[in-house]
Amino acid sequence: MTLGDRIEWSTWRICWVIVFGAFASGLDASVVNIGLDSISKDLHADLAVTQWVASGYLLALALSLPLAGWLGRRFGAGRVWLASLAGFTVTSGLCAMAPTVGVLIVFRVLQGLAGGLLIPTGQTILGQEVGSARLGRVMATLGIAVSVAPALGPLAGGLILHALSWPWLFAINLPIGLVGLLLGRRYVPRGESGNARPIDPVGLALVVTGLPLVVFAVTRWGETGRLGVPVLAAAALGFAALAWFIQRSRTHPHPVLDLSLYRNRLYRAASLASAFTGALIFGSGLIVTLYFQLGRHLDVVATGLNLLGFAGATAVVAPFTGRAIDRYGAAPVSFAGAVLAVVSTAPFVFLPVDTPGALVQLLLVGYGGAVVLVGMPTSIAAYKTVRPDQLSDATTQVNILARIGGALGGSVFAVLIAARLPDPDAAFRTGFLAVCIGALGALGAALLIQRATPSDAREAAAQRT
Repeated sequence: MTLGDRIEWSTWRICWVIVFGAFASGLDASVVNIGLDSISKDLHADLAVTQWVASGYLLALALSLPLAGWLGRRFGAGRVWLASLAGFTVTSGLCAMAPTVGVLIVFRVLQGLAGGLLIPTGQTILGQEVGSARLGRVMATLGIAVSVAPALGPLAGGLILHALSWPWLFAINLPIGLVGLLLGRRYVPRGESGNARPIDPVGLALVVTGLPLVVFAVTRWGETGRLGVPVLAAAALGFAALAWFIQRSRTHPHPVLDLSLYRNRLYRAASLASAFTGALIFGSGLIVTLYFQLGRHLDVVATGLNLLGFAGATAVVAPFTGRAIDRYGAAPVSFAGAVLAVVSTAPFVFLPVDTPGALVQLLLVGYGGAVVLVGMPTSIAAYKTVRPDQLSDATTQVNILARIGGALGGSVFAVLIAARLPDPDAAFRTGFLAVCIGALGALGAALLIQRATPSDAREAAAQRT
């Protein structure tokens, strides 16, 4: 790696501030899920209603994503990031003080609208700051928050509920958010503003309607295991709205999202691969958590403790992954991760759920590293193909695809496990077999990216070794 490829401390400082905000958002989603039963009992609400505290947040995340690109161009990505973190922090405090479950759901939706902008705008800031040659290292650092926070959620939530009450699941975001805002105001560049094209109101209405409907249909299917009328109707309406949105965006002079980026073969391959790897990562993350809770019958705190090795491996491997992507390219790194994913999860297909804990932890450490190696290269490969002024659109589109893929993967794996319960051995053998099949699919995605990568880009990566 040449001297010109080195990243200055000032850039790393910006990166870690962005990671701080992303970690708060990622941790919040999984922490709160642990407390739904406590919230239901304390606020005297039916659990089916209380479930919308989680579902409303996820739908709001999907609702805000399409706006991330336009807002970044209009006001500057740094300003949007700061406003999003401020909104996330304030609504966290409001959630902690909610007197009824209905009020809590409203505040939770507002929290999701703010939190959904943190990841794509943070990625845009970092991409514009470092350029494509060094993008892998800084994006991989951001990936630490994206990968580790959900894994730590069950442990953090369990410890909070053990010692305190459910409002602290939200109040914990207040000091994190305030520190992030203080650091962000000082170090995060505001970005260029006023570059936004006029927004297409019809296209915006279509995408902010279609995307949450699709996410709702997929997640509801995973929760119930049934394709009832509400699920099918939401899916049909959502996909129809998104199809109309795509068709309109191809011809409208001022589309909400610049879909012309998909004319680039490598961007198309990498962004679509992000949807696939998102499904694999989120789905298998669900299986690993349920493996301890339903298979080994551990409580929330014990489950969280058993996930520490998995989370620790992702944190350790992430920085090396970014460096490897910058040196060798995305495809070889993702291919290696897919191979490791198969090697570390295939034994679960044959092992009983009461396998000695040491062996389970060894395999999960391997899989934690594999998750980073598989998932990060696909999105980074997409971002490397676009100009700095196109990054806000690229980060928005890739995050939308990853969100849909993650919802679909989580639902598919949940349905597969539920179909084989109450026999835990059969359920989790089937689930991990699906993970292995997904990892083999990731191998294919890596080959697709490699095939789409121009030869001159491969030569440049080889020269940096």
